[in-house]
Amino acid sequence: MSVPEATEHSGARLLVVEDEDSIRLTLRDYLSKKGYQVFVASDGVGAIKQLLDNDIDLIISDYRMDVLGGDYWVRFLKKYCADKKVIITSGFLRPEFPITFPVIYKPFDYSDLERAIEDILA
Repeated sequence: MSVPEATEHSGARLLVVEDEDSIRLTLRDYLSKKGYQVFVASDGVGAIKQLLDNDIDLIISDYRMDVLGGDYWVRFLKKYCADKKVIITSGFLRPEFPITFPVIYKPFDYSDLERAIEDILA
């Protein structure tokens, strides 16, 4: 299997925050093969560590996580990461639930997420 051509956003630094190991790791691998530099965290606390240690262009975060997730995590991102681009993923939120960031509902196709990333970074 050949690796697809890298996009114009190759090298963009993404932070994937997801408490489900299988989703976090397959997203990391998928996005890395697309040419992105991918950092991962399993919860909001780990994400804060990554944000302190790395210059991140876009945060892709699950909404519902056991440690610093949900409303507090979204409020943190809005207040302290206002300079960052953010995509929230969730199988929990209802479409009418107010989130100021773009939301992609689970289950989603990775290519749909990739298109959303490209649009936000454009």
